[in-house]
Amino acid sequence: MSLFCLFAVLMGCQSKEEQLQQTIQESIKKADVELSQLGTALDNGSIRNAVLLKEYGQLLKQQQPELSKVVDVITLDATRQGALYSGLTQRLKDIKGTYLIPPYEDTLHSIDLLREAVKPTLFSDALTDPINMLADMSKGSLARIGAISQQAEGEGVGNQMVGNPNYGNWQTNSNGISFWQWYGMYRILGDVFDRVEYGSWSKRRKYSYYNDYGRARYSSPKQIKTQSALETRTRQSYQRQGKQFTSPYASKKTGATGLSRSSYTPPKSRSSYSRSSSYSNSSGSVRDSGSRTSRGVSRGK
Repeated sequence: MSLFCLFAVLMGCQSKEEQLQQTIQESIKKADVELSQLGTALDNGSIRNAVLLKEYGQLLKQQQPELSKVVDVITLDATRQGALYSGLTQRLKDIKGTYLIPPYEDTLHSIDLLREAVKPTLFSDALTDPINMLADMSKGSLARIGAISQQAEGEGVGNQMVGNPNYGNWQTNSNGISFWQWYGMYRILGDVFDRVEYGSWSKRRKYSYYNDYGRARYSSPKQIKTQSALETRTRQSYQRQGKQFTSPYASKKTGATGLSRSSYTPPKSRSSYSRSSSYSNSSGSVRDSGSRTSRGVSRGK
């Protein structure tokens, strides 16, 4: 009788595991469709801020032709070739390669965050960072959108994409000091913007959509882990030197008007996700869903 009960329990566990795997497979299929729909929306010009990003790029190149190559790299985010969309594609690819490895709840949580990130409303909000970078580069002739200030925030102009692992990473030198390093095609940004040191950036970080609203949705679990490790390492280094360290995420800087309601809704945490067995099955639909802005493209002098 005891052996029978044990066998029944084991069969029950196996059944639950199979159900979780099936749920993951179904969720991956939906994420695949939604990511493809987002790509089509970018191709068709139906993501408002993607269109605005291209417009800003064209205007800035007319004003400052010497920045054309830099502008072309930044405006790639309005297409499938940009780092933001490519990052989502890579995350889905990684999930497909590891979804059979427990814990399954973590995998479901990762898919859930990814599916939020590919929603046109949220993706459009995420594009406010490259848009505001171009606005800062325009020296005030182009208006910021969805930002804490409509003016460039002084020191650190153009740093909206710093800290976002889609564009670069933090490199630590032999002295233990970490600097932001743009990678790939974004290395050209290092020729335009000042070098950023992690400790000072952490203390004086300016508003950006990624760091204040989108970090959980637009980072992979591995990238979040890397960020946490760097923060811990830097904090310990500062403590040994008797210096005070401020986490770059210690306080959220509030954006102005223009972000979608979804951006203000925090994503479900992994712990709360584990307590809840329900998983969103809505695939959503792609429609014109960009951020609203109360200002036009050109600010004027």
